[in-house]
Amino acid sequence: MKSTTIEDIQIIDIPRIEDPRGNLAVIEKEVIPYEIKRVYYLYDVPSDASRGGHAHIDQLELLVAVSGSFTVVLDDGKEKTEVTLKKPNKGLLIPKGIWRELDDFSSGSVCLVLSSGEFLEADYIREYDAFLSYKND
Repeated sequence: MKSTTIEDIQIIDIPRIEDPRGNLAVIEKEVIPYEIKRVYYLYDVPSDASRGGHAHIDQLELLVAVSGSFTVVLDDGKEKTEVTLKKPNKGLLIPKGIWRELDDFSSGSVCLVLSSGEFLEADYIREYDAFLSYKND
């Protein structure tokens, strides 16, 4: 949706079962507002590297720091905000039409991504100027 804004971004509490043997986080049913079609994760990202640098036309994504931490810079074409993910029971729900960049990866961090769609290159806006044009059409 072209009209999505920073206000549409959500932090999702992922249900967890606490246990002295180790906690269990569960993402099922109504935890996220879409069917998961693709799961991938980023790991071994150097601390000075940046990932993302794109927006999606139709896909929604939930990002979870399952280990370590990283910062997500979010941009709706008019306003920017930053969110640091560092807890495996918190997910960042990014709606369609929001530019994202991931950086400041801590050593050993893992970013899990649960996407509403399978990979489709045509769904990506990879140039920032094209993103601004898309948002302003």
